[in-house]
Amino acid sequence: MALVLTEEQSMLRDSARGLISDKAPVSHLRSLRDSKDPTGFSKELWHSFAEMGFAGLLVPEEFGGSGLGFMEAGVVMEEIGRTLMPSPFLATSVVAASALNRGGNAAQKSEYLPKISNGSLLATLAVDEGAKHRPLQTNLQAVRAGNGFKLSGAKALVVDGHVADLFIVAARTAGSAGGRDGLTLFLVDPKARGVAIERTVMVDAHNAARIELANVEVNADSVLGEVDQGAALLDGVLDIGRGAIAAEMVGLSDEVFNRTVEYLKNRKQFGKLIGEFQALQHRAAELYVDIEITRAATMKALQALDADVAKAASSVAVAKARAGTTATRAVQEGVQMHGGMGMTDQFDIGFFMKRARVCEELFGDANYHTEQLARARGY
Repeated sequence: MALVLTEEQSMLRDSARGLISDKAPVSHLRSLRDSKDPTGFSKELWHSFAEMGFAGLLVPEEFGGSGLGFMEAGVVMEEIGRTLMPSPFLATSVVAASALNRGGNAAQKSEYLPKISNGSLLATLAVDEGAKHRPLQTNLQAVRAGNGFKLSGAKALVVDGHVADLFIVAARTAGSAGGRDGLTLFLVDPKARGVAIERTVMVDAHNAARIELANVEVNADSVLGEVDQGAALLDGVLDIGRGAIAAEMVGLSDEVFNRTVEYLKNRKQFGKLIGEFQALQHRAAELYVDIEITRAATMKALQALDADVAKAASSVAVAKARAGTTATRAVQEGVQMHGGMGMTDQFDIGFFMKRARVCEELFGDANYHTEQLARARGY
């Protein structure tokens, strides 16, 4: 399959770019940060997203969505990456919607997917428990009680967890930390007794939360998928999220590159435009090639997800690992080529550097995915 956008995908890109660049430039993120906004994103803009069909991009048409694919979600994520727009799109419209669509029963889909599509419900996945992404190390316990379960444990780095109306919680119903068997996904109401939520504003001024569950009671209808067999569902959902984050990092990297090249064309030093210095030209050219290769790897991963999520793991691992290293290189080059002012808070490049760092960690950094690839090949 050609690694280029179709005409329809190009139209979607242009539509998303028009809305995001107009309503959510980097100054929008800066304003939310400086005002210590309690929500961390614009609810008005999110409603506009829903009205244009973006919130329900991955929701089947029968539930009020657009029924599009992961390539289309990646197109929107790339545009979000260009302006660092804080938005529930990743947590709700990509990850949570995919989890419900892939693992939910008829009743769960009917209850939640239409609300995700119209923008009235925010949902998020709660999986990590430590400083690093290690989903199989899940140790949050789910113990059978009556006709349901009691959940006890804690989760960290729950994206948009402070505003979510629904948690999708990975818990251990059997086995021990590190094992694939015994994982189960649960739908948990954040307002349920025993749930404690602490908002954590990340270094990139985006939002996450720590959540603690103390004997939180859920009934059997809250199980997403099958009891003890949640690892495969979780793998697929995480890969979908990884592909989306890789696309965001491509957009972020490309925007930093464009801003840096523009600066090289206008900044004079020693009576010459610094873009005339061959050393800087070489560095810019190498970065451009790096970004384009990463874009191709990310498109391949998204296409693989659209073809068969269960068989896309290797392509997604390559894309996520490469996107992380490329974004890191892009922001480092951007800061260095902008000189001293690239380090100041008044200059936007620093925002891109901080977001790149967080995206690198979300759902596994380059080291994690390199290790996964090595294991898959028997090394």
